[in-house]
Amino acid sequence: MAAILDDPGGAVVGLDFDGTLSPIVADPREAYAHPRAAVVLRRLAPRLRAVVIVTGRPVAEAVQLGGFGEVPGLVILGQYGLQRWEDGVTSEPAPEPGVAVARDRLPVLLDGSGAWVEDKGHALAVHTRRAPEPEATLARLGPPLCALAAETGLRLEPGRLVLELRPQAVDKGAALRTFLAERAARSVLYTGDDLGDLPAFDAVRDLRAAGDLPGVVVCSGSAEVTELAARADLVVDGPDGVVSILDALSDAVG
Repeated sequence: MAAILDDPGGAVVGLDFDGTLSPIVADPREAYAHPRAAVVLRRLAPRLRAVVIVTGRPVAEAVQLGGFGEVPGLVILGQYGLQRWEDGVTSEPAPEPGVAVARDRLPVLLDGSGAWVEDKGHALAVHTRRAPEPEATLARLGPPLCALAAETGLRLEPGRLVLELRPQAVDKGAALRTFLAERAARSVLYTGDDLGDLPAFDAVRDLRAAGDLPGVVVCSGSAEVTELAARADLVVDGPDGVVSILDALSDAVG
């Protein structure tokens, strides 16, 4: 934190979206960002080297749900880094063939389970939050989804009452490392809430331990996922706490 405050022009702030800038809700399509998130980021972004949102969501959803279209200089890395949104322009590769195969198989596999699929284009997220027994349904679906992932060459990633099928070679840690190198960052703060954020936490901690980059990891705390809190430097109270710390950081570097 001292490195960020002493040299804000070299600092990168990285942020997850769901559970960090927005609350976790039953329908991810309704997960609008904290009402002050865009306001705070508009103040903060011009004072830093960069602000980057690293999310499993498609970038268009993050822009729309966050109201981030007018945040100057903001970069959004969607689909764990497969998509990039910057200056209103989105770039991305073609989806992997295994995603289409999994898309065709999931309706039969999930029939009668109460789970539903969020189709992200490059990935497929199976949600159980609306099932009659969310935790039990998640546990029952784990083995068949693991088999489907192996068959299609995809990776099965657990989250908060969700199992996501996505390409093997992408995660938030790789996306964050690449972005920090691209921007020649001199310090980094990363905030997340879920298991998918652990690779980004590890990236920051590894860079810090190697003496390559001062960094701090912040957990947007929840009762559903506790692993991140144990590995964070700072734990805040959900999106309210995240926005508060960003607000305080904006004041401190202003």
